[in-house]
Amino acid sequence: MTETPAKTEAATAPAFSAGAGVDPRAFLAGQARWSVFEVLFWLAAILPFFLLPTYLSLASQIAITALFALSLDLILGYAGIISLGHAVYFGVGAYTAGIISKYGWGEPISGLFISAFVAAVVGYLTSFLIVRVQHLALLMITLGLGFIAVELANSAAWLTGGADGLLGVDTWPIFGVWDFDLWGRTAYVYALVVLFILFVVSRRLVHSPFGLSLRGIRENAVRMPAIGAPNQRRLQKVYVISAAIAGVAGALLTQTTEFASLEVLGFQRSADLAVMLILGGTGRLYGAIVGAAIFMIARDQLADMNPQYWYFWIGLLLMAVVLFLPDGIVGGLARLVPPRWRKP
Repeated sequence: MTETPAKTEAATAPAFSAGAGVDPRAFLAGQARWSVFEVLFWLAAILPFFLLPTYLSLASQIAITALFALSLDLILGYAGIISLGHAVYFGVGAYTAGIISKYGWGEPISGLFISAFVAAVVGYLTSFLIVRVQHLALLMITLGLGFIAVELANSAAWLTGGADGLLGVDTWPIFGVWDFDLWGRTAYVYALVVLFILFVVSRRLVHSPFGLSLRGIRENAVRMPAIGAPNQRRLQKVYVISAAIAGVAGALLTQTTEFASLEVLGFQRSADLAVMLILGGTGRLYGAIVGAAIFMIARDQLADMNPQYWYFWIGLLLMAVVLFLPDGIVGGLARLVPPRWRKP
């Protein structure tokens, strides 16, 4: 008598667990559990609204930048896709939100969805090129995409405003109630809520079988197809998701500042993003948030002290982290957690 597929699967699952030493389902369930440190982290993110009301504009920019860094960490930290042109999707989202607002539709929530969709489409079209190359060739292609995007936006000055920037953006109050004020109160709460929602989505993604397969591709792209995981298809999926999240971050920037310029597409923004991930630690999600916060606060404070040479101190900080904390600041802090409190 032949066994049914369900019985066969149930019979082989324990053997797989015994051979591997860890049940993959139990491993993913353990990783997906929220720790007390995570809860405290997000509670602490609310404190600036009450303790630092004069810095809420900066705090909103930190939240937006953290979301952008999170999008890059999905492809770099988990899938191993190196990019120096991720600002393309950030800029696409920023210009999309600005253009639809300028021409009559300034509703912010739907603007985020539209921007995410347009950025995802651009990410899908470029993903066919991205997933076919690796290492130095990938760096050059993503860098080239960034340069092309800047030139296209500059040449389409009738639509984007060119070097003068996109003017006339008018963001409506959120749900018709909360208007964006000069002190950044609404902007910070808005950006923080969007960051948290997309963080939860990203966290669920990386702690799923799909996320586990991405880590397998990152570690050994040659062997993964042998166990039935098509590399290019999975890499394309995560790349499109990453592009959509970057587009949301760009839309947030335009909606909260009511302005977009060529700088949102520039190489400098992509390079700063890589620095943030190195500071915080790649492949951890929280590393993107912590790295963005440290970089933005350091830039704000150092630029006040020395506007011309503040990058010198950022460079020293980056070298110190690479030498003494190769896993980033979050990775270094994780080693301080007692073993019994660590996730399996």
